[in-house]
Amino acid sequence: MTLTATSLSAHYGRLQVCHNIDLSVSAGEYLIVLGANGAGKSSLLGALAGIVASSGGITLSGRRLDQASARVRAGSGLVLVPEGRGNLFAPLTVEENLAIALRHLPGAERREMLSEVLALFPILGERGAQPAGMLSGGEQQMLALAVALGRRPKALLLDEPSQGLAPVVLDELIAAIGRLRSLGMALLIAEQNVRFAAALGDRFVLLRGGEIIHEGAPAELADRRGTAFRLMGTH
Repeated sequence: MTLTATSLSAHYGRLQVCHNIDLSVSAGEYLIVLGANGAGKSSLLGALAGIVASSGGITLSGRRLDQASARVRAGSGLVLVPEGRGNLFAPLTVEENLAIALRHLPGAERREMLSEVLALFPILGERGAQPAGMLSGGEQQMLALAVALGRRPKALLLDEPSQGLAPVVLDELIAAIGRLRSLGMALLIAEQNVRFAAALGDRFVLLRGGEIIHEGAPAELADRRGTAFRLMGTH
C-alpha cells in the first residue's frame, strides 16, 4: 500500500502553488511534510485528496488516482483529515459523529470498526455524549482521526494535526497517532511544529514555496543550527 506522487503540481486557477513534487510513502511509514505557513503543505495534501486542482501522477497501491474525483479517491483509501479538524460536526456528540462516519459499513463490520477506534482512542468512549465542539483540542483531533478511520484508509493525510494545541497536549496526540502504526497504513503528515514532526516521522521533506528543497531523517531536527532549521528560517 504505497502512495506515490510524480511531478505533482497544485493550482488555484492560473496560480500554481506546488511545483513538480515527487514523493512516496509506504504502508506503516510516517512521512512528514515540514514547512512554515504558506509553504504549500495544505495545497499539496489537497491536491493528493482531489480537493485542489492538480497535474501530475498519483497512485495508491498501483492504482492511478490523479484523474479520479475526491470521492473516488476517498473510496479507494486515500483519506484526508483537514486542517482544523474540518471533518467533524461540532454540534453533534462524539457518538453521533462516529455513527455518521461508520454508517456506510454493514452492521457487524460497523460494530467491529467502532470497537477498533475506541480501543485506539479510549478517551472517546468516555466522551461519547459530549458535543464534538466541547472537546479539548487534542480530543477533537483524536475524534477527527477516528472519523477518518471509518473510511478504512490505505493512506491517511493529516493536515497540521498539532495546530492550536497546547504543548502539554502534544505528547498525548503523538502517542495517539503513533498507535495508528498497528493498522499498517501509510501516513503523510503536514506540519510546521518541528518537535511534533521529529517525534513522529520516519522521514521528512521540507517544503518551501511549493517545492521540496530538502529531505532527511528526524534526528536532524534536533539540531537547531542544522540545515532544516536554517532552510525553514527558524532560529
